[in-house]
Amino acid sequence: MGQEDLMNTAEDVADQFLRVTKQYLPHLARLCLISTFLEDGIRMWFQWNEQRDYIEATWSCGYFIATCFVLLNLIGQLGGCVLILSRNFVQYACFGLFGIIALQTVAYSILWDLKFLMRNLALGGGLLLLLAESRSEGKSMFAGVPSMGESSPKQYMQLGGRVLLVLMFMTLLHFDSNFFSILQNMVGTALIILVAIGFKTKLAALTLVVWLLAINVYFNAFWTIPAYKPMHDFLKYDFFQTTSVIGGLLLVVALGPGGVSMDEKKKEW
Repeated sequence: MGQEDLMNTAEDVADQFLRVTKQYLPHLARLCLISTFLEDGIRMWFQWNEQRDYIEATWSCGYFIATCFVLLNLIGQLGGCVLILSRNFVQYACFGLFGIIALQTVAYSILWDLKFLMRNLALGGGLLLLLAESRSEGKSMFAGVPSMGESSPKQYMQLGGRVLLVLMFMTLLHFDSNFFSILQNMVGTALIILVAIGFKTKLAALTLVVWLLAINVYFNAFWTIPAYKPMHDFLKYDFFQTTSVIGGLLLVVALGPGGVSMDEKKKEW
């Protein structure tokens, strides 16, 4: 079997998977996407004092402002999740969660940690894809702004979402000299490039979902660590953030790459 035949077979399998799951995939994608916000909002409730004391000590902002910060994170994240899952005011919920990401990036000094910053940007990419999905056909969020077509803003949101999502995989690259790491880096880099440029997008995104799911369950198994150990919370944070990126990739699989992609341009050739 030649390389082209193998690729065609893989695409047939992916198409069959999509046909079987098309009714459920967008719902699963949204649930995965908001999982990190849901987990973090619940954590704000159970670790209220610890989070408040951390913000108060780090920023010397006083008890009241630190309490408002925790409350805003709790209500903003849980409220946004409820709105997204119920399909009500999804655009406003996405903008609210964008704000939460920006707020936490500054408050927890993520801005200076390249790995966590890239993961937060990837999370933002997933929200951008959700925003594109929720955008109604007849209405533009960018009213009055010239566009190349009615769906142009949605297409560019999908492009931006795809590009930001691949930042997650750049944090997983290992610069070791052993064969497995080199192979993983080569395959992973090829797949993220395919997703970013929108070529064989659904197949590449589905492959990345499987790969990232395996890595997440293996390396971020927080349930194997006692809850009182700091590593438990660290792995739990990583697990749910990675799950959110998986949700973003599932949206790419379910909805396609959008108009600004090689897959779409191929139809015009």
